[in-house]
Amino acid sequence: MKLFTRVLALVIVGTVSFGTQFGQVSAQDRLDKMPGVDQYRKMQTALNGGAYVSGAIRPAWNADSRSFTYTFADNRYRFDVTTMAAVNEGPVPEGAGGRGGRGGRAAGPPAGRGGRGAAAATGLGGCPVERVERGRQATCYGAPDGSMRAMYKDRNIWIANADGSGEKALTTDGSVENRIKYGTGSWVYGEELGQTTSIWWSPDSSKLAFYRFDESKVKDFYLQMAQTDIQSQIDVEAYPKAGAPNPVADIFIYDTKTGKTTKMDVRDGRPFTDIPEDGSAFTNDNVGHYVYRINWARDSSELLMNRTNRRQNKLEMAGCLPSSGECRVILSEEWPTGWVVNSPPMEYLSDNKRFIWTSERNGWKNLYLYDLTTGRLITPLTQHTTFEVAGITKVDEEAGVVYYTARSGDNWMKVQLHRVGLDGTGDVRLTDPTFTHTVSISTDNRFIVDTYQTHKDPPASQLLDGAGKVLEQIASSDMTTFNALGLKKTEQFTYLAADGKTTLYGMISFPADFDPAKKYPALASVYGGPGSSVTNENFATPNPTANYGFLLLQLSSRSAPGQGKRTLDAAYLSLGVTEMDDMALGVKALWSRPYYDKERVGIYGTSYGGYSSALSILRHPDVWAAASASSSPTSWYHYDSIYTERYMWIPQENKAGYEAGNSMNFAKNLEGRLLIYYGTADNNVHPNNSMQLIKALQAAGKSFEVQVGPDAGHSGVNNARMMEFFIENLVMRPERLKGA
Repeated sequence: MKLFTRVLALVIVGTVSFGTQFGQVSAQDRLDKMPGVDQYRKMQTALNGGAYVSGAIRPAWNADSRSFTYTFADNRYRFDVTTMAAVNEGPVPEGAGGRGGRGGRAAGPPAGRGGRGAAAATGLGGCPVERVERGRQATCYGAPDGSMRAMYKDRNIWIANADGSGEKALTTDGSVENRIKYGTGSWVYGEELGQTTSIWWSPDSSKLAFYRFDESKVKDFYLQMAQTDIQSQIDVEAYPKAGAPNPVADIFIYDTKTGKTTKMDVRDGRPFTDIPEDGSAFTNDNVGHYVYRINWARDSSELLMNRTNRRQNKLEMAGCLPSSGECRVILSEEWPTGWVVNSPPMEYLSDNKRFIWTSERNGWKNLYLYDLTTGRLITPLTQHTTFEVAGITKVDEEAGVVYYTARSGDNWMKVQLHRVGLDGTGDVRLTDPTFTHTVSISTDNRFIVDTYQTHKDPPASQLLDGAGKVLEQIASSDMTTFNALGLKKTEQFTYLAADGKTTLYGMISFPADFDPAKKYPALASVYGGPGSSVTNENFATPNPTANYGFLLLQLSSRSAPGQGKRTLDAAYLSLGVTEMDDMALGVKALWSRPYYDKERVGIYGTSYGGYSSALSILRHPDVWAAASASSSPTSWYHYDSIYTERYMWIPQENKAGYEAGNSMNFAKNLEGRLLIYYGTADNNVHPNNSMQLIKALQAAGKSFEVQVGPDAGHSGVNNARMMEFFIENLVMRPERLKGA
C-alpha cells in the first residue's frame, strides 16, 4: 500500500475546508488562541537543539581493525583498541556529514512511511538522468559495458547504440488501443511488488530482458486532476480492484548477437488463470500469476525471478534459460493459513552460486543456505522456534561464520547479535538480552562496537570482544538538558490481545508539566496494518505534541510482524477486525489509571492509519471519542488486487471478511467526533473511499468534519488543523463528544 507524503492545508470557515501543497502553513487561525499552545511552543523551542546528547555512535573501522573513528557531541574521536583509549581529534566542521551525537530533536506526530521515489540514472549507454515517480520505472537502461541502450517508448521496447544511432523497435504490438505495453510496469507491480525496473540487461551485455503486460481485461479508474485550474484533466490508470481481472505479466529476452527474442515460460506451460467475468471463483493453483523481482544470475546464464499464485500463499524462486525460455524451480515456499512474504531477503556468497535465503516456513523467520545451480538446501543456518531472525549483519566466508540479528531479547522488540557457522552449528547470542542493540563488527571479527538501549535507558556505546565480553565503555548519553527541562521518560505497558493470550506492548509519552493528580486526554498515532514497521525498543524521546496537554499513545496489534507467522495469521481474512479490537484493548488497559481520562481519547493516522482511525471510532465508540482519518481505504472492495488479496483473498470467497472491515457498515455507530481528509488527486487510495464513508454518515444523520486537499495526492491533513480539531473536541468542548 502506498503511504503518504504530507500535504498541508488551509482552513476555510465551515464544515469543509481545503488544502494546498504549495507552501508550509505554520498554524491555523484558531490554534493560537487554544489552551496548551503556549506550553507546546515553549517546549518545542527548548527541544530544538535536542533533548539529550546521544551516546549512540557510528564507528568507521580502520582496515587493520586496530582503531575506529566516531562522532560524539559534535567532536570527532579516534579509539585505539590496543590502548583502549579515545583521542578527541577536535570539532566536526559545520556542515560536515555524519556529525551525529544528538538525540531527541523536536518532531511532530509521525507522518508515516515515506515514498520510494528516487533518481534513477545508470550513466550508461547515453541514458539521461531520470526522476522516477513512486510505483513507476525508468524509461532508459544502459548496457553494463556502456555500448548500447534500451528504451521504453510508445508502449514498446526500442534499442540503440550508446550514441543513439541504429535505433530500432524490438516490439511493435504495444499500444493504448490493444492495452499492451512492453518495458514498463503495470501500476500494481510498481506499487505493491516493489518492481522499480522493467528492463534488465544481462551482466555481459549480450541479452536484454523486458516485461510485457496485457491489461486488456483490467478496468480503468478515472481520476479528475488539476481541479484548481480553469480546465481540469483526467488521469486514467489500469487499476485492478480486489476480485477483478488482473494484468497478465510475461517476460521476453532479446539476444543482441542473434537478434532472436524468446518468451520465458513463466507459468511452466499453464495458462494464465484469472477471475471469470461473471465473478465466480476460479482455480488458484497457477504459480506465475505474479512474476516479479527480476534479476540476472551473475554469470548471465539465467534470468531469475520470484513468482506466486494470485492468492500469494505460494512462492517460487525460478530461473529461466534465455535460449529456450524453459524455467526451473530453484526453491519454493508455502503458507496455507496466511500469506508468504513476496520478496524474502537474500544474500549471495562470493561464488555467486550459494545464497542465504530468509524464510518463515517453520512459523518463524530463519536463515537457510542454498545452492543456486541445483536448488539444493545446503543447510538451515538457524532453526529458531520462539523468536525471529531480524537480518544479516555480516558474512565472513573465510572464518566460516554469519553474524545476524534476532529478536531474542527478553521481549521480541529487543534485537540481539548472534553468530552461527556457515554449516549451521555453534549458534550463540553475543549481546545482553535486557537491551536492544545496534552493532558494528571489526574487519577481523575481534571487536564489536555495541550501542545498547531500551525505551527507558538512553543509548550508550561500548566495545566488546568477539565473544561478546565487555572491554570498555565508549560513550554515554548526556541527559543534562532532558533533566533540566523536567522531561518524563516514555513508559511502556503491556496488555492482552483480543485472543486473550498474546501479550502486546504499548507506549505512553507525557507532557513536560505532567501532574499525576490531574486527568489528561490522550491521542494515539496509528498505522495498524500488516507489514507496519516493527518497533525496536529504542529510547523514546519526548514528543513535543504531548505538550498541548495530551498523553500520546502508541499501540500494537497481532498484525505487526516480528511476533512469529502464526501470530500474523490472526489478521488473515479479517483486516479491520483483529487490529482494531487489539488496539481498543490497549486503550482499555489504561482506564484504571487515575490521571487517564477514558472519555477523552482520540486516534489519528493516514492511509492504513486513516482506515484504522475511522474504523476504530465506528467499531469501538466506547473507546474512542475523536478520530482524524486521512486518505483512508474505507473498504477493501475499493483497493487494489495485489495488496488486498494478499491478506483478504477475493471478496467472492471472503464476503464476511470484507463486510466486517467495511467502514460504511458501521456509520450508524458514530458517537464521537470524526475528521475526514482526502486528496482529490489521490491515485492510490482513491477519493471515492472517503466519499462513500461521507455518504454513509450523511445517510445515518451523523455530524462530522471534512478536509479536502485540492490536487493533492496520497497525503495527510495539515497537522496544525488536526490539533485544532483535537483540542477543540477533547479539551475545550468535551461535552460535544459521543452525541452530547
